[in-house]
Amino acid sequence: MSYELIATTMFASMMVMLLTGQRVFAAIGAVGALSALFLYGDGGAEFAFSAAMKLMKWYPLLTLPLFIYMGYVLSESRIADDLYEAFHVWFGGLSGGLAIGTIVLMVAISAMNGLSVAGMAIGATIALPELLRRGYDKRMVTGVIQAGSSLGILVPPSVVLVLYGMIARQPVGQLWLAGVFPGLMMAGLFILYIVVRCRLNPALGPALPPEERAMPLADKLRLLRAGITPLAIFFSMTGLFLMGYTSLVESSAVGALAATLAALAKGRLNRQVMGVILQKSLGVTCMFMWIILAALCFGAVFDGLGAVRAIEGFFLQDLGLGPWEVLILMQLSFLLMGTFLDDTAMLVIVAPLYVPLVKALGFDLVWYGVLYTITCQIAYMTPPFGYNLFLMRAMAPPEVRLRDIYASIIPFVGVMILALALVMMFPQIALWLPEQHYGR
Repeated sequence: MSYELIATTMFASMMVMLLTGQRVFAAIGAVGALSALFLYGDGGAEFAFSAAMKLMKWYPLLTLPLFIYMGYVLSESRIADDLYEAFHVWFGGLSGGLAIGTIVLMVAISAMNGLSVAGMAIGATIALPELLRRGYDKRMVTGVIQAGSSLGILVPPSVVLVLYGMIARQPVGQLWLAGVFPGLMMAGLFILYIVVRCRLNPALGPALPPEERAMPLADKLRLLRAGITPLAIFFSMTGLFLMGYTSLVESSAVGALAATLAALAKGRLNRQVMGVILQKSLGVTCMFMWIILAALCFGAVFDGLGAVRAIEGFFLQDLGLGPWEVLILMQLSFLLMGTFLDDTAMLVIVAPLYVPLVKALGFDLVWYGVLYTITCQIAYMTPPFGYNLFLMRAMAPPEVRLRDIYASIIPFVGVMILALALVMMFPQIALWLPEQHYGR
């Protein structure tokens, strides 16, 4: 059997297992381990062992449980609720102001958690009922929450970029800094769309009546001060890192400690809440570590077969495509896979193929990590099986139907595609900040 046929069989077997509903790490790891034993005999067992040792020796991986823990502390202790209440008061006088405040809230949650699920949960439970009660259009608000929550995998501390850094062997600090400006740019484009849309049709996002906004300045400042707590945690953490006082892992420890102290100071951290936080943090952390382990094992076997060189030759020599044409095809394949897979599954499936190919084509792997993440955001929201669509359907009230949810994401997907095109045409949007900080 030729190596090309073995590689094709491995890939097809993995896809079949995933389509049957197997867990991602089990499907990928099983195919990788069994292929190693088939190809190399008893010595093939070293592939999985070597991947495990590589995972345990990767020091930046310590940021993963710390940031996940920090995010759950802030969400389970309802500190994020204070932030939204402040936005409610300060932005409510604008047409579409609460939707704008929701986007800002999502950026803040993304900067505290690094997962889109947390932003979706907080947005659907806090912002969605309030926006609907205030007369906001249901398609507008469901689109806002889905689009805003997707920022969690791009704005640092992005857990997805940690996974990409591990698999692509790229510095996580550079990847996080590369995601800052694209994430803020995308949030700004969302806000611009909301402003223009509500200016053209104010009924989509009516402003709060003056009597509801009537509040003494001292009370407004008190709300603002309460809402600033999570932002202060984030900026103290990233500020120490950017100024060089702490390493990446140390900054994550600072964030976790600051979040815990803030929850204690507000009297919202008891034994029951801490139990929920630790249980969720441990579950998510273990899930990601198993996925990374499976991906390293599969990638080692796949790369050893020469599959990457075969694909490179197929695109560049047999088809005669240029580097940019190959890159666009790769992004389109992510969008296609995103209709039935989540971001981590897409990454571990194609990283062994795409990352070496991107490097061979002469593109920057840090920049490509941002492109991958933005494409995952788009895939999260595209029918028929976009991940965020089903999360929203599960959390939305009955009057928000699945048809409304599907229709709500169309303009926001258009904004995301625009952001993706801008980052592709102007790589410095992503690369300027890491170059300035690290002197790349």
